[in-house]
Amino acid sequence: MKNINIDMKVKLIHGFSNKTRIQILECIKNQEKTVSQIVEEIKGNQSNISQHLACLKGCGIIVGRNEGKYCYYGLRNQEIRELLTMFDVVLEDVQSDVACCKHHIY
Repeated sequence: MKNINIDMKVKLIHGFSNKTRIQILECIKNQEKTVSQIVEEIKGNQSNISQHLACLKGCGIIVGRNEGKYCYYGLRNQEIRELLTMFDVVLEDVQSDVACCKHHIY
């Protein structure tokens, strides 16, 4: 594996560092969806969801596919899906520590 620039790594991880973005990723984890479907499923507003989709797409975490008048969003690849699953696996092990942590800034 080639040497990864730490600033690039931070930018990628930032894509996962927001509640709405995580909700979007979980929403499209197993099936691509339109903005309207995402808005309805996570109970957000379209403007906010669209901004977060742009962030996720800009970070290369998701891709958009146009079909007719709709754009379908999905995860970029299987590795992103596995990373989301790995977050869940790790969280199971450290959940009580995370719950008590006072050093997180939201």
